Amino acid sequence: MNRKQSILILFFHPMFHKSRVNRRLLQSVEDLEGVTTRYMYDLYPDYHIDVKEEQDELLKHDIILWQHPFYWYSSPSLLKEWIDLVLEHGFAYGRDGKALEGKKIMSVISTGGRKEAYLADGVNRYSIRQLLAPFDQTSTLCRMHYLPPFVVHGTHLLDDEGVRRAGLEYRKVILALRDGVFSQKDIYSNEYMNNLITQ
Repeated sequence: MNRKQSILILFFHPMFHKSRVNRRLLQSVEDLEGVTTRYMYDLYPDYHIDVKEEQDELLKHDIILWQHPFYWYSSPSLLKEWIDLVLEHGFAYGRDGKALEGKKIMSVISTGGRKEAYLADGVNRYSIRQLLAPFDQTSTLCRMHYLPPFVVHGTHLLDDEGVRRAGLEYRKVILALRDGVFSQKDIYSNEYMNNLITQ
């Protein structure tokens, strides 16, 4: 029997009080055993990140999630600051920086654009996976395994039922990751993690 994986959700949203979708996503998983959530803008409103504490949290968990709205084809600025400071040379990368080697990491994003907007002939010209390439490469440099993202598209168009369904899908994905349900082949053959529980 597989050992349950511990999951760390690093949640970056500067206007959480206005969020319908991310609030529901978090509510759907925060009661799960083995899942830890850190509200990063609450912890670091002044951007003074406690690097040692953040590194300790990473070391305690098997799977790390960067959860955030997809701002301007990237992330809210605090996540960039977190990456710059926490994933430092000698800890996360470099000849002796092997602390995170073998851990899994995944982006969980919400975006106002529909999926068809993120195609070569769509308004955004690139796919979500292409736009997430800097996060993928950052993870690779840190010897981590970057999983396909969990994506909620068209957030402005979702009614209450659509938001509820997104929360249920997220919960299923988190449970499956925690319990080791997905094979490596299944994971990496899908564009989005969502696809694994809607097939």
